[in-house]
Amino acid sequence: ADVITGADVLVTQLEQPMAAALRVFESARAAGVVTVLNPAPAAPLPEGMLALCDYVTPNETECEALTGIAVHTEADAAKACDALREMGVRTPMVTLGERGAYLADVGLIPAVSAGPVVETTGAGDAFNGGFAAALAEGMSPAEAARLGCATAGISVTRAGTAPSMPIRAEVDALLARMG
Repeated sequence: ADVITGADVLVTQLEQPMAAALRVFESARAAGVVTVLNPAPAAPLPEGMLALCDYVTPNETECEALTGIAVHTEADAAKACDALREMGVRTPMVTLGERGAYLADVGLIPAVSAGPVVETTGAGDAFNGGFAAALAEGMSPAEAARLGCATAGISVTRAGTAPSMPIRAEVDALLARMG
């Protein structure tokens, strides 16, 4: 509990018991910790869980499971973000794979390419890790999403999940090269 309530940002996903995820968000919200939910794998959420989320970062499939809106275009992503906001999410975002991420109130944050795609497994985790780290550093949501896109952009150039995760220096160097 002390680790959760002492954090700047809490990010989690749905690969643990749902009751545990809900309790973590309740503790974080009560302590004023910024909360990020990567709703993967897609699953029905308990009543009120989305209202505990400062950010929710579904991919297109997860977004459709949450909202019933199929996301094929930026306009679809905007509608889905509106629906997520109506469900209580403060700042919704939809990750769009090779297109980047659609951030409510900002628009499309373009993907960042680091080279040929080898494997996309873990790209969402890479995005969320980079995004959460950037938020914890005080970056704006748009800057954090760009850092998340760069982190995912590097991860897809490598095989595996954990082995594909870049270190921060790699992400910073990629962003510096891009200007």
